[in-house]
Amino acid sequence: MRVLIIFSFVAIALGGQSQSFTGKTNEINFDFKGSSINAVLPVIRWQTPSLEFTNSQKGDFAIEVSIKSETALKEIVLQITDPEKNTHEKSVAVEKNTFSKNYKQELHLQDGPYTVKLTATNIQGGKVSSARTIVVGKDAIADAISIDRKDYAILFATDKYDNWSDLVNPVYDANTIANELKEKYGFEVEIIENASQEEVFNKLADYSVKKYKPQDQLMVFFAGHGYFDDTFGEGFVVAKNSLENDRSKTSYISHSRLRTVINNIPSEHVFLAMDVCFGGTFDPLVAKERGNDTYSETNINEYLVRKLSHRTRKYITSGGKTYVSDGIAGKHSPFALKFLQALKEGGGSDRILTLSELKSYVEKLTPEPRFGGFGEDNVASDFVFVSKAN
Repeated sequence: MRVLIIFSFVAIALGGQSQSFTGKTNEINFDFKGSSINAVLPVIRWQTPSLEFTNSQKGDFAIEVSIKSETALKEIVLQITDPEKNTHEKSVAVEKNTFSKNYKQELHLQDGPYTVKLTATNIQGGKVSSARTIVVGKDAIADAISIDRKDYAILFATDKYDNWSDLVNPVYDANTIANELKEKYGFEVEIIENASQEEVFNKLADYSVKKYKPQDQLMVFFAGHGYFDDTFGEGFVVAKNSLENDRSKTSYISHSRLRTVINNIPSEHVFLAMDVCFGGTFDPLVAKERGNDTYSETNINEYLVRKLSHRTRKYITSGGKTYVSDGIAGKHSPFALKFLQALKEGGGSDRILTLSELKSYVEKLTPEPRFGGFGEDNVASDFVFVSKAN
């Protein structure tokens, strides 16, 4: 069966967008065949979809693009490859001596994955192509989520310190949690033990240059010492090499820098868990002692389709503006013990452990854990743990 695609072309001034977009890319293909070695290449800029991968539950979809060239444009071609791998091509009218063009293309698509490719050529023969992937329909999105996504976890655990007292459980906790994430939920896991401040940020930088697909998730976990400075009014994670007497706190990992760095990681779905003293001051409102729990229960009906279409920046910490227990050696910290219990028992018949369910395991601890969102979090989003099918 051939897939119906209806084109409706309209030249416009560029406007807003209504679909959900994920991923980051500036990838463009250049074709120098038949062109002068000195040819100036056109520039293609996508307004809608602005990013490489797109989900849309509805088949009515608009693309908005601007093309500019220092020499006059000669030809613009739009190609759409449908779910059956049929390619549909449309030439876009280009008037003589046109150096820039803004336009909107209305598409009416059936369910499934589509590749939309735009090619622009100027009179010097300079040719540029740029493409976007659009997945249409709830079933198609659900299939993409279940088949074509990955979950990542970085766990930073420190129990050996150069200038602070050693702890007994962080590395043990992190390894046990990592094993559960890997074996039950299929996460790709990396454990960083006893890292310096520089090593922590270098590792976060590694994950900042990864390419993530729309429904990929990243969990970041910290276990170790935490500290709150009344002068700065801010909390810190203590690195292996943090100095005990460091008035400027430049050897520490500030919560404000963590918020910025983790928020800018290009994965659409990020969850931060912190089992450190004063971890709750990651929320600046808690640092000012005005914080309250803004986390709310969510409905998991059509969960993977709805929730993973929104940008996620959630956090959970083992306490507020307080000290928390490291626990007995080899017995896990109280927070890690409940976190592990949630991973082992959670999910139920739908195989999905939500943050709401995770909260129910740890919220009775003393001190009370903190939950919330940070950075560019969408309140309708969630981070999910999907157990592997038996």
